[in-house]
Amino acid sequence: MDSDIARPITSLPALIVKELASLVGGRISVAPSDLYVRGKGECYHPSFPPDIICFPETTEEVSAVAKLARRESIPVVPFGAGTSLEGHTAALQGGICIDLSRMGRIIEVRPEDMDVTVEAGVTRKQLNSYIRDTGLFFPVDPGADATIGGMAATRASGTNAVRYGTMRENVLALTVVLPDGSIVKTANRARKSSAGYDLTRLFIGSEGTLGIITEITLKLHGIPEAIVSAVCSFPNAAAAVNAAIETIQSGIPVARIEFIDQVGMDAVNRFAGLDYPVAPALFFEFHGSWTGVEEQAERAGEIATANGGAAFAWASSPEERSKLWQARHDFHYAIMALRPGAKIWGTDVCVPISRLVDCIEFARTDAADAPFPVSTLGHVGDGNFHMSYVIDPENAAERQKAEELASRLGFHALSLGGTCTGEHGIDYGKTKFMMAEHGAPAIALMRLIKSSIDPDGLFNPGKILPGFNHFDRGTEFTDRA
Repeated sequence: MDSDIARPITSLPALIVKELASLVGGRISVAPSDLYVRGKGECYHPSFPPDIICFPETTEEVSAVAKLARRESIPVVPFGAGTSLEGHTAALQGGICIDLSRMGRIIEVRPEDMDVTVEAGVTRKQLNSYIRDTGLFFPVDPGADATIGGMAATRASGTNAVRYGTMRENVLALTVVLPDGSIVKTANRARKSSAGYDLTRLFIGSEGTLGIITEITLKLHGIPEAIVSAVCSFPNAAAAVNAAIETIQSGIPVARIEFIDQVGMDAVNRFAGLDYPVAPALFFEFHGSWTGVEEQAERAGEIATANGGAAFAWASSPEERSKLWQARHDFHYAIMALRPGAKIWGTDVCVPISRLVDCIEFARTDAADAPFPVSTLGHVGDGNFHMSYVIDPENAAERQKAEELASRLGFHALSLGGTCTGEHGIDYGKTKFMMAEHGAPAIALMRLIKSSIDPDGLFNPGKILPGFNHFDRGTEFTDRA
């Protein structure tokens, strides 16, 4: 890590860089490679690097950096593990990246209350490994080994959401640093409360625009007695999605139900060394007692068969399940491997499940003439699916085509009573949908909240809200030493 504050890489004045270094014990970097990574994440967007990275280790250090940033009118962008897909970490106006990866303490596990408090830099895999012996686990699984702070900031969900909910349902309380440097605790550990505004949910999904989450208290769940997984192939995408919808509508408490189309199954087989049929498929997982799991699987199998599904290919041992779900989680990289050197322009929408077949068929038909590989992946149990457009990032025509496809899909989802994003988030790439989705009065209220908490627009500027008059740094440092 580079803490040489004399290097002329950052546009920040040397005195400010020196003060920042003193606030975080010298843990800063202005190395170009570090800046590039912090300004990008796992997405097709170009990198918008910050001017400097700070690595705080306490909430108080984050607060101190925020106070300096406000005093000097410097934008601030938080960073977790860089796994976001919509450019959340892009420093559109430069400034300070607050990298929370050093805040990795699991503060307290309370098995009797089935909750835990962690710092923002703890990752979900790290947490589950730590608490395994308690008989509990944290179920929110977005695929990537994201940090808990980043998952809260983006309202993450993933494969288990159909049974266990998203971050919105699994966070009890937060500690947040506001743009003026003040530290706020949003709630206590009680499972429900009627006391005042729900500040916890205000910050969940705020994507770093209202505050920086430094500590999170989470609900935990008991590890099921029995877990079994299965893959079932279908003659076409509509049949698979209909089977998923009927499974949910029948009240079967399936833990995971994931859709992958034919292109995706071919890619997953190649990437993970599997040999499932190259056909649209559903990945299932059932949790509960052995008797309950058997009943769930039998009922789901009957529905699958009625929709043309093949017999379940079971994965019941922990090793088999791990291989199956790792293959599913590697979908992003498997699809990219179909076209070496390509990047994925990814988008996601979520609609009421009764409209899911309509929306997926629209997306697939609309992309039928695309000059690049296209694949569909869905958390179809809750109406959420992703489209992956595997583009050459240097090809302007392909970028434009992908953007047009994603835009039409987003507005189509809105027309079906859905949302332009079920879990990716808005960031700056999807602000164009916000007015159509929420309407002018709601957007005005969001702007009022933003301007009240962050009047200078310094926290993750340029994100979420269309037309918000964010702070523009300009040349305010020109007369400083």
